[in-house]
Amino acid sequence: MMKRAGILLLALALGSSLYAQNSEIITSRNYPQGYFRNPLNIAMDASGTFGELRSTHFHAGDDYRTQQRIGLPLHAAAEGYVSRVRVQIGGGGNSVYINHPNGFTTVYLHMDSFNDALTNIVRAEQYKQQRFDVDMELKEGQVKLSKGQFFGNAGNTGGSAGPHLHFEIRDTKTQRPLNTQLFGLKFTDNFKPTINGIMVYDLQDNLFNENTPRRGQTVKALGSGRYSLATAAPISVNGKFGLGINTIDRHRAGGFQNGVYSIELFLDGKSISIVLFEELDFSTSSAIHGYLDFATYKRSKAKVQKSFKEPGNPINIFKHLDNAGIMELKDNAVHDVKYVVKDVRGNCSELNFKIQNNPSYTPKANPVQGELFAYNKDNKFTADFIQVDIPEGALYSDLDFNYKQSPGTAKAYSHTHHVGSTFVPLFSTYKLSIKPTNLPIHLESKALIASVENGAVGGKFEKDWVTVNTKNFGSFYVAVDTIAPIITPRNFSPGKNVRSQSKIDFTISDNFSGIQSFNAYIDDKWVLMEYDSKNRHIWHRFDPSLSAGNHKFRLVVKDWKDNEKVYEANFTR
Repeated sequence: MMKRAGILLLALALGSSLYAQNSEIITSRNYPQGYFRNPLNIAMDASGTFGELRSTHFHAGDDYRTQQRIGLPLHAAAEGYVSRVRVQIGGGGNSVYINHPNGFTTVYLHMDSFNDALTNIVRAEQYKQQRFDVDMELKEGQVKLSKGQFFGNAGNTGGSAGPHLHFEIRDTKTQRPLNTQLFGLKFTDNFKPTINGIMVYDLQDNLFNENTPRRGQTVKALGSGRYSLATAAPISVNGKFGLGINTIDRHRAGGFQNGVYSIELFLDGKSISIVLFEELDFSTSSAIHGYLDFATYKRSKAKVQKSFKEPGNPINIFKHLDNAGIMELKDNAVHDVKYVVKDVRGNCSELNFKIQNNPSYTPKANPVQGELFAYNKDNKFTADFIQVDIPEGALYSDLDFNYKQSPGTAKAYSHTHHVGSTFVPLFSTYKLSIKPTNLPIHLESKALIASVENGAVGGKFEKDWVTVNTKNFGSFYVAVDTIAPIITPRNFSPGKNVRSQSKIDFTISDNFSGIQSFNAYIDDKWVLMEYDSKNRHIWHRFDPSLSAGNHKFRLVVKDWKDNEKVYEANFTR
């Protein structure tokens, strides 16, 4: 049963714990039931769900398992028209967007292939632009679909780690993805969410970073979704504090670790924080690093979801926050704390524990050790051979900025610059400029910035500096890339008769800056090469119109420093 938006808003305004005591879930709107169908003709089974915590973003849809098979037919979830079709290197791979008359859009990612009508449209655009990756908006009525009509096949394209369908339902007007199970497309799930532990944060200092005092608390399961702390003694606090929770949902025993739907935190029955995975916003999805305890994730891969919000975090999944989720006890009495975690089916788990102000407990101090950068201002740092420009909006909290310099490595063309802490996440990019110390003129066009942690970052040389926009702190230096990509034939060789082959295959790779472009030609005419970047696989399907006889093939692959590799061979068809 759905909750009316007005009731929800009233309950939040009153700080009510109404929903914490109810198996029903919180929603902010009504959702049509029975309007959309399962896009596959097999039973619905999920390998990933909406709001699931991925390494760089919140998962914006549900992943439908396809029995580990590529090629299962896909059917329109409802009547509509194809509004967008995309071929992407990485990401969603081959994808289709269908607008429906009721104001929603369904999205289908990682497709193996399109139906004939869409294939013809895509191929025409690829040859027009002379590129593999294209993104097209179609006119209303150009490709109409009835409910259940076939439009393509499920696959494993783009950034997919295995065959499946990534399925979304979006609000057409805002393009914000909504939890698809709220539309009645629900997976079988009789399991209550699992609570793995909590974290207590001492927040008496204004900074929140990897040095903020943290105390992990072990929990024990009592049965029937009830949890307590492993020890009965109240948690001691002194001053401002916040809480975080490590929780997942499974659809069956031993099943995939999926995301939960809601997390509610109460202090003495008063609502402190409500997180709701009902709707997401692509413009803030990368703020997952500000929502999670990023330092703990980097250290242990544990995904602790903070129940307080840093001031620079633009994320919109907090539907209620009292004092930004930061608490402070004004007496020495024992207080009751409760976490309520639900999945989208309403299966509910609760963790109850005690907390108490203890004047004898002294949290470890977290003083500023470097230069203090305000999260709500532009910040600039300059030292010998380096410039750092962090724009307003890039930081989640005020930053204790630290910098040091060390000698460069043997293959570097600069000092090594240690910028900030790798345990501090950023919401958006900042500009990093490094002045090379020994870069020959003939290598200036090949220069880029690299990091000790992640390899090539990118950038270009201009006016004595190498500059890049990056979203990470770390240890950086100037390097060069002079090595061209590698092209390796898989089923092709000079002079080969390929009459019995439907396609020719190659592997392409680059040692540093990465693949920027690839173009192929038969008899000096551009032909389409399809590309699977995760497997470094590239191929051309022969057009039936290609005449019999001798032909010349040429493949040109270029990296981001414009190093170019050319493969040429004659063949017979």
